[in-house]
Amino acid sequence: MNARVTAGWLAVAAALAGCAPRGSTAPQPLPAAPTVVILVRHAEKAATGGNDPDLTPVGRQRAEDLAVTLRSAGVEAVVVTERRRTHQTAAPLVRARNLVPDTVGLGATVPEHAAAVARRVRERHAGRTVLVVGHSNTIPPIIAALGGPVFPEICDAVHSGLYVMVLRADGPPQLIQSRYGAADPGAPEGCPAMQAR
Repeated sequence: MNARVTAGWLAVAAALAGCAPRGSTAPQPLPAAPTVVILVRHAEKAATGGNDPDLTPVGRQRAEDLAVTLRSAGVEAVVVTERRRTHQTAAPLVRARNLVPDTVGLGATVPEHAAAVARRVRERHAGRTVLVVGHSNTIPPIIAALGGPVFPEICDAVHSGLYVMVLRADGPPQLIQSRYGAADPGAPEGCPAMQAR
């Protein structure tokens, strides 16, 4: 795990969350507290277990790394799907913070699920720091549903991506992309990078 990267994005997220307009010395009303949404794909899953496998030992280690990475982020809520791999990825942080995961079912379509997660964040967790653990095909649409850029699906071999969105009432959402835990193996040819399109 790269502690400098972790400390770097936490500092940037804190700065973005607390930034105030410049130029005026007159007292300004305090804006509503920003919502900080941290999004990750579930950690590495087993090849067996049907459509609801457990994490592998490598995945369990990544879940522990996520808890260490976010230990100072002030996470107050965790949103997961009904799949075991999302619960297991969040579990070390959930235990450390004494939280109860908020489950949003995958639903009929990915766009419906992404919209439901975005609603849940805005309605139940506004003004808080929220961890969202999703899937390779759901994290990019959730980012878009929260007002961020449109990304392609996350490649199957990629699990280290960490995306931080700062949602404020007085400006557009801001997105920080980072990584955590062990580096991913080299992505196969044709695997697109998570770049806005």
